[in-house]
Amino acid sequence: MAKGSSINGNADGKNGSNKSYSVKGRGNVSRPKMVKEVKQGKHSDTHVLKVNGVEYARNNPNHNKPDNIDD
Repeated sequence: MAKGSSINGNADGKNGSNKSYSVKGRGNVSRPKMVKEVKQGKHSDTHVLKVNGVEYARNNPNHNKPDNIDD
């Protein structure tokens, strides 16, 4: 599906967290759906990070800041 560089967090949740993500060519995808797709290996260069019991999609770190979700 999408590489990490084509996924952006929408910062549409409490305190700027991501309730959804914008995916190039698909539009908005909910956080639970994105997390599920990442766990299924559908998005290369992306992993799941758990913060305070909530799972979020994050890009694998690299030195190209525009490629990283919410960096």
